[in-house]
Amino acid sequence: MNKREFKDKVYGELATITKALANPHRLEIIDLLAQSDYSVEQISTQTGLSMANTSQHLQVLKTAQLVDVTRNGNYIHYKLADSNVFKAWKALRELGIERIATIDKIVKDFRQSKFKFESVTIDELVHKIASGKVTILDVRPEVEYRTGHIADSISIPFDELATRLKELPKRNEIIAYCRGPFCVFADEAVALLVKAGYKAKRLEEGFPDWHLMGLPVELN
Repeated sequence: MNKREFKDKVYGELATITKALANPHRLEIIDLLAQSDYSVEQISTQTGLSMANTSQHLQVLKTAQLVDVTRNGNYIHYKLADSNVFKAWKALRELGIERIATIDKIVKDFRQSKFKFESVTIDELVHKIASGKVTILDVRPEVEYRTGHIADSISIPFDELATRLKELPKRNEIIAYCRGPFCVFADEAVALLVKAGYKAKRLEEGFPDWHLMGLPVELN
């Protein structure tokens, strides 16, 4: 093998990963699987894709060794192959927000048209926790909370929040978080909380970002 063949082979193999990532639905699936293992049926429901399309996208990700398959009895679940897959997605997400102005504009326009609230970064939340009088609210589905969550956070999935508001203390500032910057659960939760008279903000990032930074978590 000469030098040219060597480079062609190496870059060609790396390109299988970039090809697998070069699809918006597969990026959304990776973002979802960063939260918890899910079955094809569950991924289909969460993403709005047909079962057939979901299976096809998962096979592409599996061929690129970005996801693994686990079996629980008769059920097949998919999960990210390892933490490096989320790191790659996070790097791509941040690069896109930084370099493609359209992405930042889409996020801001969407939020400003529907919600009026403040957000905090992970660093700001760490400071708030140290100073006390803050309640951290996880509004993701319960299965994701059970898989892993920010230490001492309270789980109230968004679809249950309206009927469980009394479980939250009004004396504390509430920081709601969900899957990440493109997740809307936290936006909707903060809007509901503020309307009900709570002082609330959303965490800009999500649980996987918090976990990746080595901050306190509770894992299943």
